Amino acid sequence: MPVDPDIQQQIGRIEHLVEAIDGWPDPAARAGAAELLQATLTFHGAGLERMLNLVWESGPAGQALVDQLAADALVSRLLLLHDLHPLDLAARVTQALEKVRPYLASPGGNVELLDIRGSTVQLRLQGSCHGCPSSAMTLKLAIEEALQEYAPDMTDLVVEGVVEQAPPPVNGFVPLTMVSGPKHKPRPAAPSAGWENVAGGDLRADGVHPRDIAGQRVLFCRAAGQLYAYRPGCPACGQALDTAHLTGGTLTCPGCAGTYDLMRAGRGLDRPDLHLDPVPLLVEQGQIKVALAVLAG
Repeated sequence: MPVDPDIQQQIGRIEHLVEAIDGWPDPAARAGAAELLQATLTFHGAGLERMLNLVWESGPAGQALVDQLAADALVSRLLLLHDLHPLDLAARVTQALEKVRPYLASPGGNVELLDIRGSTVQLRLQGSCHGCPSSAMTLKLAIEEALQEYAPDMTDLVVEGVVEQAPPPVNGFVPLTMVSGPKHKPRPAAPSAGWENVAGGDLRADGVHPRDIAGQRVLFCRAAGQLYAYRPGCPACGQALDTAHLTGGTLTCPGCAGTYDLMRAGRGLDRPDLHLDPVPLLVEQGQIKVALAVLAG
């Protein structure tokens, strides 16, 4: 379950207050506030560790409960803050990649975990997404979304084949290093990827469904039960694809009759050098989201 937006707002408020403390002109006041916050975190961490140990020692049911708690987005971040998470970074990265693989497979792609050094994760895109800049960036955003849920302690993500690199995701809790002394500076928050919820209407039927999302046109296409999202123009003639014909997974432009394979990241069937521009799309718990920051780029 994702972290509740109200909780996220409170987390942001805590981070803002910590930044304010770091800017106090009085060194003694800064040191005192930092020491108080550090002592409070240490106390809470010790209590949380004791509770986890008691639950774990209660037997198989308790151990299963610990695993269930660690899988919760909010509790997972709390455990990471106190270095109590039962799974290491590699295991959680693997979980995140397994979650996103079905989405990667829809445009004929996959992802390979190459290396984890410290808190830096290195991946390689495989399949039709490799070498296609817009498709690769689409899939990279989907991977980042999953990694922020399962591995918020990851500080850097390197994806082979993607030139543009996004800033590292932020933990979402106050890192202990942020309050250990005035020489430590808070890590700046990463800008939002621009994910927008797609509200209203029915996108469950196979066909072409053009929509305006936050003032931008998005072409949704559903084929064989799978939903895709693309920029609305034909790369060959520039014609709007709102009235394009969809047969199976093939989209045909109403202007030049150019054909594109939706299931292979919109690659041209008549002209393989052309392809539709995918829009990052995620479907979680029935909610459809698109990344408009990339769409606007």
